[in-house]
Amino acid sequence: MTVGTTVDWQHAGIALGIGYLLGSIPFGLIFAWLSGAGDVRKIGSGSIGATNVLRTGNRWAAAGTLLFDAAKGVVAVLLARVYLGEFAALAAALGAVLGHLFPVWLKFKGGKGIATAGGVLLALYWPVALLGAATWLIAAFATRISSLSSLIATVLCPIYMLLFGQKQMAALVLVIAVLIVFMHRANISRLMDGAEPRIGKKAP
Repeated sequence: MTVGTTVDWQHAGIALGIGYLLGSIPFGLIFAWLSGAGDVRKIGSGSIGATNVLRTGNRWAAAGTLLFDAAKGVVAVLLARVYLGEFAALAAALGAVLGHLFPVWLKFKGGKGIATAGGVLLALYWPVALLGAATWLIAAFATRISSLSSLIATVLCPIYMLLFGQKQMAALVLVIAVLIVFMHRANISRLMDGAEPRIGKKAP
């Protein structure tokens, strides 16, 4: 689907705000607390994302976090698309990712954005979402390092969008990719030092 040339900035602004509010819901914090693991921000990397929740040792909490973090991206895009238009859907997608990365409720310290970005991709253009997920799975199987797998998939998704001829969506996904890479800067440093933990390793 190609976004039309008509741009309704008012609707885009509304969609951006709605996307941000949905994206800022800290499901990782909620599920970790419900599982009895306490404040996930005090565990491992301090992120509220599914990978860090998994380090609590509770797989159900991590699975719930992954599902709901992705779902808030899907819901944000679909709501905007139905009620505000296609360009607004792109704005909602960006808002959802920004909300997850920088939630106002948590002093702008959120997750790394992978699951929410995946949900956004699924709602925007599902073939690229599937390719991104497959890329992550292959990289994770080969490396057993979640952050590296996420970075590989993140960098390739804008290219996948271009290959499908979705130039405007590719531009948005590129912006999201830059944000995600920025949020992984500590992981990148640990990867270079050979100190990045592997998937499923329980953190103190």
